[in-house]
Amino acid sequence: MALFKNVIETIQMIEKEKLDIRTITMGISLLDCVDSDGAKARQKIYDKITTCAQNLVKEGERIDTELGIPIVNKRISVTPISLIAGASNDSDYIEFAKTLDKAASQVGVNFIGGYSALCPKGFTNGDLRTIQSIPEALATTEKVCASVNLGSSQTGINMDAVRLMGEIIKKTAYDTRQDDSIGCAKLVVFCNAVEDNPFMAGAFHGVGEPDKVIHVGVSGPGVVKTALEKCHNASFDEMAEIIKKTAFKITRAGQLVGTTVSKRLGVPFGILDLSLAPTPSVGDSVARILEEMGLEHAGAPGTTAALAMLNDAVKKGGIMASTSVGGLSGAFIPVSEDEGMIESAEIGAITLEKLEAMTCVCSVGLDMIAIPGDTPATTISGIIADEAAIGMVNHKTTAVRLIPVYGKTVGDRAEFGGLLGYAPIMKVNPYSCDHFINRSGKIPPPVHSFKN
Repeated sequence: MALFKNVIETIQMIEKEKLDIRTITMGISLLDCVDSDGAKARQKIYDKITTCAQNLVKEGERIDTELGIPIVNKRISVTPISLIAGASNDSDYIEFAKTLDKAASQVGVNFIGGYSALCPKGFTNGDLRTIQSIPEALATTEKVCASVNLGSSQTGINMDAVRLMGEIIKKTAYDTRQDDSIGCAKLVVFCNAVEDNPFMAGAFHGVGEPDKVIHVGVSGPGVVKTALEKCHNASFDEMAEIIKKTAFKITRAGQLVGTTVSKRLGVPFGILDLSLAPTPSVGDSVARILEEMGLEHAGAPGTTAALAMLNDAVKKGGIMASTSVGGLSGAFIPVSEDEGMIESAEIGAITLEKLEAMTCVCSVGLDMIAIPGDTPATTISGIIADEAAIGMVNHKTTAVRLIPVYGKTVGDRAEFGGLLGYAPIMKVNPYSCDHFINRSGKIPPPVHSFKN
């Protein structure tokens, strides 16, 4: 009887509450593709990706049909290209981006992540060339995603990289201006980036990972909201328990998919990222969960506390259900990808500053936020620095995915399509931080980073 009840609950979560597997992501190491001859390195990269991932999409679709659990995206993450291209004699890395795009198209995945550089303490030549090529790489490819890690709790924040990334984001926005600067939706800047994140645009295959691995990203904001609706007058303790039990059920579904894909492909199962990742669809919103807790709109006083409780309860429930929980895990708050967040931003209930406060307790950071296209590069860098500082001091992953939409301003709307959704252009603090950003060097790590 208990088994029958669990089956019915799972079916309801899928059909009515929008439970899905947001992504299965195959991580592929490219370290054995290194070659001083760039053309040879790129051929090795193409051959390895198309060989390792040749059955990824087919098996994902097969499991989707067999288990009845929707698998929304199939993705690939690779070793940061700055490490691979940096070992070649090439001075222009655009062909590496095109090779990744070609390989991704060949195997049929939605995105490929890893056009990345890791420079929390400083730059190698490979890092600089990769970063400087990002605008053109994202403008000339369809599936490639880029990321830069420029700080950590152990090393501090590379402020030269912070300044540079403000300029790179502006250039990417300009180069993709015909599509509402969508290139910036495929570019994320990190502090404390993790090596096993299955979610784009920040996924890359860390050097500590095995040669190949399968990571799974689970979603399910609608399931959590529905569970809370049934207990409208619950206490905080009771709400936390409801969320934990619901997260447990969601995680078990993800565990089943992950282990099945791993077995079918003969690739080790890595981590299960239990993140409440919303979509623009009604009924699939993190903001609506916060409102179900008792807020009139996401952004009202109490929002950060509600998000903290939600994030913690999701993680506790996930850990109970799987020994492989990792990645980022918790609750995402991307504006353009969450219909509740979109509404809150449109009516002014939530601001950029409130979103920054919320990032102290959520999974990542300022995510998929459209801002005026004429926002100065130094202002973007200042926002990145603030978010990196939150991550550095609190020993958590923080990230920034800002989209300065070329030609648009507050009151306009940017359209990205699909899972990327749409977003109102949000107001940015108009006061300058130019002199602060134009200083060189790095912000030292906090004193509690010294643990050895």
